Amino acid sequence: MRRLILSVLLLSSPLVHAERLTIDRIYGAAGLDGPSPRELKIAPDGRRVTFLRGRADDQNQLDLWEYAIDSGKTRRLVDSLALGGHKELSDAEKARRERARIAQLKGIVSYRWAPDSGKLLFSVDERLWLYDLHTKGEQALRALTPKGVEVIDAKVSPKGRYVSWVSAQNLYAIELASGTTVQLTHDGKGPIHNGEAEFVAQEEMDRLTGYWWAPDDSAIAFERYDESGVDEVERSEVYADRTEVIRQRYPAAGRPNVAVRLGLVAPGGGEARWIDLGPEADIYLARVDWLPDARRISFQRQSRDQRRLDLVAVDVATLAQTPLLTETRATWINLHDDLRFLKHEDAFVWASERDGYKHLYVIGLDGTPRRTLTRGAFDVDKLLALDEKAGLVYFAANRDDPLQRQVYVARLDGRDADRAKRLSEGDGWHEAVFGDNASAWIDTFSDPATPPQVSLRRADGTRIAWIEQNELKDGHPYWPYRDSQVAPQFGSLKSEDGQDLYYRVFKPLGFDPGKKYPVFMTYYGGPGRQYVNRAWGAHFEQYMAQHGYVVFALDNRGTPRRGRAFSDAIFKQLGKPEIADQRAGLAWLKAQPWVDGGRIGVFGWSYGGFQTLMLLAKADADIAAGVAVAPVTDWSLYDTHYTERFLDTPQNNAQGYELSGVLHWLDGLASDKLLLAHGMADDNVLFANSTKLMAALQQRGTQFRLMTYPGAKHGLSTPALRTHVYTLIAAYFDEKLKPAP
Repeated sequence: MRRLILSVLLLSSPLVHAERLTIDRIYGAAGLDGPSPRELKIAPDGRRVTFLRGRADDQNQLDLWEYAIDSGKTRRLVDSLALGGHKELSDAEKARRERARIAQLKGIVSYRWAPDSGKLLFSVDERLWLYDLHTKGEQALRALTPKGVEVIDAKVSPKGRYVSWVSAQNLYAIELASGTTVQLTHDGKGPIHNGEAEFVAQEEMDRLTGYWWAPDDSAIAFERYDESGVDEVERSEVYADRTEVIRQRYPAAGRPNVAVRLGLVAPGGGEARWIDLGPEADIYLARVDWLPDARRISFQRQSRDQRRLDLVAVDVATLAQTPLLTETRATWINLHDDLRFLKHEDAFVWASERDGYKHLYVIGLDGTPRRTLTRGAFDVDKLLALDEKAGLVYFAANRDDPLQRQVYVARLDGRDADRAKRLSEGDGWHEAVFGDNASAWIDTFSDPATPPQVSLRRADGTRIAWIEQNELKDGHPYWPYRDSQVAPQFGSLKSEDGQDLYYRVFKPLGFDPGKKYPVFMTYYGGPGRQYVNRAWGAHFEQYMAQHGYVVFALDNRGTPRRGRAFSDAIFKQLGKPEIADQRAGLAWLKAQPWVDGGRIGVFGWSYGGFQTLMLLAKADADIAAGVAVAPVTDWSLYDTHYTERFLDTPQNNAQGYELSGVLHWLDGLASDKLLLAHGMADDNVLFANSTKLMAALQQRGTQFRLMTYPGAKHGLSTPALRTHVYTLIAAYFDEKLKPAP
């Protein structure tokens, strides 16, 4: 009888009936996150919220939607497929989307508001459209460019008189009232580009634009870069049906960068005037910002070694210059977008890491520090908005928990620098977008159990309305898998020298503490990305936990949001403190009674792929198998701005490059423990990184497995490729880590 009762209980257990995640479902076109809006914006007049939303059958095909605040109604404004939103893109636009990490998206991938709040600008199939919200039917859409014309980085001017864009390496503007289009630059061809951001600006400096409108529409500042001095790398992009030999201007570490200039041109055309960027030509043009009066413009000049950053103001009429601020650091300066010039004070708000953490300060236009706005052992993630009239500054930070992002408000007079008030509700991860006057903001919130929920908030944080509540209930795409979801556990462990390291662990579905389980260990581990956080979205980790693995991730030194002492540990040699910290994680795992220490596998992509190779080489005895996707293997093959930030140049730090490279440590990498995967058209981490590794392993007689992806870029971003690579990864670890029956 007891056995019969037990059988009935097992059959009725939620774990028996719960549907488990599949890789096809995770990476398929329909998506699991629910109706998650992106590119959320509040109209300049504050009456609407607009956003892009994927279709139910294809999360990557984006249409333009609005939420009307007065009526509380949501409607689709523009159907991207009706405008032909599925055409093959130009190579330039493909590259730009790859840099912006949106290569998988189709349809309307970005848009801009006109300042009158009545029009929206966007492009589909590289044709530029202006949509009038107050006009019905087909007349609401106005085509600004003909079919077949490349359109990049389109903008509405601040006063709404013009629309501008880049096409074929030149800058254009159309006066909307007359319909007159003017070509503003004329020498863009070959190695000369106008109005565009160069490769390293897009890929490493978080600057995707190359031109900036004056606040009064009187002028456009634009970047002109000449890449004729940059080495041409000849590489083969292997596709399923052809091989293309690509000559790419790639600025590898220690080699020349582009030559950059900053010009000013009137929107009606005419000769450009050139701003002096200083006596040293080998610099980075980091940022450009107009002052509110439109009579002055500022630029940020970063030295080639990235240890000095100058903020300089320029009088537009005379081109006379005034230094505003200089930041220096013995390691490197992190760039940011947290500069705001004040309208009612001769000063600006600025973010600096001068005290070891990133905080906000007010600096006078004479360069004199005036007051500190935030203070404490935490990092400000982003300056979100200023309300000068109310004397308030809004920002995102990890003040309450290093693994969360919350929204805060502080006084602009600096009187509560230690006591900023939290506005966001709910422990987890908040992404905030503020309206122009900071009277309202959009909050996108998630935690490990809650898919992204979008709400409109008043300045004080109280909710006005849901834009997308996205409740996890019947009908939600994740609903069938809710009972199989494994809750992550967060904690910290000590590094060899006593540093706190945060980890996340998923125990297997149906966990039995009396059993020993294999481990799937994953990470990114590099600068610029925190992997362990309290946000939604670890679907593949959930999949592995639901299929019998302990899933473990740890953020090592070098990763962000932990202060400069934590990040600066990697200076001059990569793969040393990171691997030491991951080995501390391995030791912690092996000490757990429910871990099978002989069946630990490691996986990483890009910088994480580099870490997989270093772990296999340096900690072979602790690891049964590893997967590296698109790894850097030789840092001299990677680009200038990223690599030199941490390693200096190969000329100045030859030993650092040698010891940071995977090939130096290959004698420690055993046979038949590595699966290597790489896209054969990767223009970020060049495929040469993997071919160099393959050759070295073959010369040593070290056996490994290989999967290459014809025509694929760094992100393997299509649903088909993502499904294929993660199916491969799961099958490889099943083979290596799960014993045969």
